[in-house]
Amino acid sequence: MTDKKTNPSNLQEGDPETTGHVWDGIQEFNNPLPRWWLWCLYITIAWGVVYTIAYPAWPMISGATPGLLGFSTRAQVAEDIERYDALNTNLRTQLVDVELASVTQTDMPDLYNYAIQSGSSTFANWCSQCHGRGAAGVQAGGYPNLLDDDWLWGGTVEDIQMTIAHGIRNEDDPSARWSEMTAFDEILTDEEVSQVVNYVLSVSEQEADATLASAGEEVFLNNCAACHGDNAMGDRFLGAPNLTDRIWLYGGTPEAIEETVRYSRFGVMPPWSGRLSEAEVNAAAIYVHSLGGGE
Repeated sequence: MTDKKTNPSNLQEGDPETTGHVWDGIQEFNNPLPRWWLWCLYITIAWGVVYTIAYPAWPMISGATPGLLGFSTRAQVAEDIERYDALNTNLRTQLVDVELASVTQTDMPDLYNYAIQSGSSTFANWCSQCHGRGAAGVQAGGYPNLLDDDWLWGGTVEDIQMTIAHGIRNEDDPSARWSEMTAFDEILTDEEVSQVVNYVLSVSEQEADATLASAGEEVFLNNCAACHGDNAMGDRFLGAPNLTDRIWLYGGTPEAIEETVRYSRFGVMPPWSGRLSEAEVNAAAIYVHSLGGGE
C-alpha cells in the first residue's frame, strides 16, 4: 500500500480512494487484495475446516478427535508391518528350523540377508542400550565388546544364540550362563591382594612391581588358578576370562583389578527367549556373529 499526505493537492488523478484513517498526517490508500489471493485464502480456510472434520485433528486430554473417516497412521503402520510379516513368513520359519551355522551369504543368501537386516533391527532396539550402537560395549559398566575375539562361553553362532536366548547370571532362566567369582576381600590380606594384582598386571604385560608380582604368583595359583588356569588364560566354558590378553570387561588398571579381586564382579544379562521370538533371537545371533568378533 502507498501512503500520501493528507493535503489533497498531493493526490493525483487515478489514485485510489483512501481508507479515511490518518496517522501523523498520513492517509492510507484503500488498495484491496487481489481477488485471486482472497479466493485462495477462502479455499484454504474451507479445506482446513473439512480436514479437521474428516481426519484426526483436535487434541484432547487422552487423544485426538478421530475424524469422520477414522483414519489412523498407527493402524496404517500396523497394516504395513502385518503385510511385510506375511511376506517374510517363509524366511522366519526357515530361520527357526535351519542350523544357524549353515546360514551364510554363500549357502543361503536370501535367508542370510533377511537375518542380518532383522538381527540389526533387533539389536538396535533391545541390545544397543548396553552394548552400544556399534556393539563395542561399555567397559566401565561391564558390558562386553562384541567386536573382539574374547568370548566367554564360546563365540560360535550357536554359542551366541544360547547366550542371547538364556542370558547370563539371571534368576529368570534355569539355562542361563552362570559363573561367580569369589570376593577375596576377607580371604586375602591387603599384602596378598597387592601381590596378586601385580601378578595379573605382569601376565598381561603391563607395568608391575616385580617383587610383588613374583610373590603374587603363588597367591594366584592357590586361589585363582582353579578357574583362570595355571597360565591365567582362563576357561571360557566356566565363564572365567583370560587375564593375559589385555581385554578387560571392567578395566585393566591396578585400581580396577584390585576392586575385582576384593569384591568380585557379577554382571547380569536378561534372557531374551521370552521377550523375542525364536526367529528374532536367531537373527540377532547371526547379526552379532557377522560383526567379526565371533568364531
